[in-house]
Amino acid sequence: MKCIAMPAIIAGAIGLFLLLLPISLQAQLVLSIIVLGLMLIFMTRPENKTLRLMTFVFAGIIALRYAFWRTTETLPDLSEPLNFIPGLILYLAEMFCLVMLAINFFIVADPVKRKPAERQAAEDLPTVDVFVPSYNETADLLAVTLAAAKSMDYPQDKLAIYLLDDGATAAKCADRDPRLAHAARRRRDELQALCRALGVHYHARRENSHAKAGNLNAGLQISHGELVVVFDADHAPVRDFLKETVGHFASDDRLFLVQTPHFFLNADPLEKNLDTFRSMPSENEMFYSVVQRGLDKWNASFFCGSAAVLRRKALEETNGFSGQSITEDCESALALHCRGWHSVYVDKPLIAGLQPETLVSFIGQRVRWAQGMLQILTLNRPFLQSGLTLAQRICYAGTNLFWLFPVTRLIFMFAPLLYIFFSLQIFEANVVEFICYSVTYLISSFAMQSYLFGHVRWPWISELYEYVQSVLLIGAIGSVIRNPRKPTFNVTAKGQTLDQSRLSPLARPYFIIFLLLAGASVYALWRYLTEPMPSELLLIVAAWNIINTGLAGAALGVVSERRERRRNQRLDVHRHALLHLDDADHAVIIKDASSGGFAIEFIDGRPVAGMTVGTTGALELRRNGRTMRANMVCRTMRQAKGDGDGEPVFGLAFLERNAETFLLIAEVMYADQSALQDRLDRRQRKQGFFRGTLRFAYWAIRETLRSFQYAFGFIRETAEVSNPDAPVALGPPVRTAPIRIEPVAQKSSTEEMACA
Repeated sequence: MKCIAMPAIIAGAIGLFLLLLPISLQAQLVLSIIVLGLMLIFMTRPENKTLRLMTFVFAGIIALRYAFWRTTETLPDLSEPLNFIPGLILYLAEMFCLVMLAINFFIVADPVKRKPAERQAAEDLPTVDVFVPSYNETADLLAVTLAAAKSMDYPQDKLAIYLLDDGATAAKCADRDPRLAHAARRRRDELQALCRALGVHYHARRENSHAKAGNLNAGLQISHGELVVVFDADHAPVRDFLKETVGHFASDDRLFLVQTPHFFLNADPLEKNLDTFRSMPSENEMFYSVVQRGLDKWNASFFCGSAAVLRRKALEETNGFSGQSITEDCESALALHCRGWHSVYVDKPLIAGLQPETLVSFIGQRVRWAQGMLQILTLNRPFLQSGLTLAQRICYAGTNLFWLFPVTRLIFMFAPLLYIFFSLQIFEANVVEFICYSVTYLISSFAMQSYLFGHVRWPWISELYEYVQSVLLIGAIGSVIRNPRKPTFNVTAKGQTLDQSRLSPLARPYFIIFLLLAGASVYALWRYLTEPMPSELLLIVAAWNIINTGLAGAALGVVSERRERRRNQRLDVHRHALLHLDDADHAVIIKDASSGGFAIEFIDGRPVAGMTVGTTGALELRRNGRTMRANMVCRTMRQAKGDGDGEPVFGLAFLERNAETFLLIAEVMYADQSALQDRLDRRQRKQGFFRGTLRFAYWAIRETLRSFQYAFGFIRETAEVSNPDAPVALGPPVRTAPIRIEPVAQKSSTEEMACA
């Protein structure tokens, strides 16, 4: 450790000396070039921890030199308030970003890569309760998650699964509106039948107080397992989920949390509308692949609401899950970290879920996250909490403060307009100074972004995600700052489809901003060409505004929503099965799978005679002496892509979906974790800054044109009508290995009457 710390201390001392040393512009430029050169050399050896720390120190030197120059040389004169006030606001926004950069460097300086947990003998394994909280999700979506949870590899006498249904509480079943009451009772009957068929517990509480936190706490009251697993309604676990997580609790009695990443089968609005889902790393991968590992280094990895295992004993210390904020997950983790409990992060995709498909639901989700994190910042004050280490305070404060990004992002978007339209001197510098300080600082920032996150975040994508969110989050942030207790929990809609390409209902402000920025760029060019002596600052500001215009143009593509043909998200798999057709058995390979059906290919490459659209048969899968079957019908036939042999691939849909069908779906899709890992690995390809910038510029032009075609009605794409999913038919309970049945609290007479 000394061999790592000593060079960092020496470099830090040199950096401090250079920070305070007054030097000429030429010397500053030479210094920046030398430091950048050393950084780029050190970046070629990312596995060397000494060079990694030196890279951080040298990046800090450039950033601090920029901050020193920005503070002492560029602020407008105090005697000119029209210049000084907006100039100060811009300066404070930049300093906030520098503070966040320093916190980010601290968090991800040395991310942890955990070793696999040690496997325990079956008799030594703890009892586990699995909670699947639900509010308005459909039975077929819940069935896949419950079936996957039921199929996890764990002693069945030590595993209990609970569907915690907040969509059919006693209060809803007794609602004064007979339609709402009838819908709640019907939902309860349907989900109770589903749970009976799958052999899992069903529970609905009296009323949905304290939202998801209250629902999880209700689950704690009716269960007794030593460990508690939480899966969102659309988060289906792989078979080895418990094997990969539970073992960590045996080695640390003070461990309260094992968190795993959230992996998604579908594209978010940016990925779908820019058509990048299968080629570009998803937004969440930067957080789950790098940031959470960095937090884990400082015992600050926190609960993310799902795909996690928690110790009941720890939760009992805080009377269950915290519900003061609308982000109960992070708040609960903070409360337990304050009490000296530990957390672990396992960087391995072990669940597959769904994320919001439309911009409306995407923004709704981010509003909840932003407001909840800022509630924690203002109500819980993590930087002042007793029981936390200094590192944990920095990590939690940084995580919460991050959600102020809409303020700084919009300041940077609109600041150039003050000079272009009103000639306000909010930034005093010439071109030479700008190159020596600002340009070298920007190069250093982009280089560090590529160094730290290059395989999980392409150039300019962070800026695009932040801008798209900022336009609509700024009001929500103002609301929570005015009244931290006002925000309420909103459930994120999942599994939505669009039958027609169209502009999002939220698109208007993005078009207004784009037209304003584009007009400013044109006006800046006109000023430069017509003014007798245009200032150098006009060139700088115009270039800045052109970049902002490109960002706003790409955002127009995000709000121009493409039609969604697919109802069920598919996962590439490779499973052998038998297809029964007319009393004959045929060996097939399942190529991909979804909750609606499978795509198969015959092993010998030649389909049987008469295999056409409309042909029915039974698909059979065998595992560990158990046979699972499903009746299916051929819906599509196509040639395989990428195999080189062009063999036919047949799309089979279920004729009906019962409990055994959902167990078959879980077996095909989630038996092998490598299917999730393979998709993740294929996306995580690093893209250089110059290539990434060219690609982004192309998106800005292409998506601007596409959005205006949508706006003027030149594009009217309608999704093809697809066959409906097979109905959910729930018969008698499935006969599986015995499960541990825990006594459930008796319903009151009022609740019994409400749900009769």
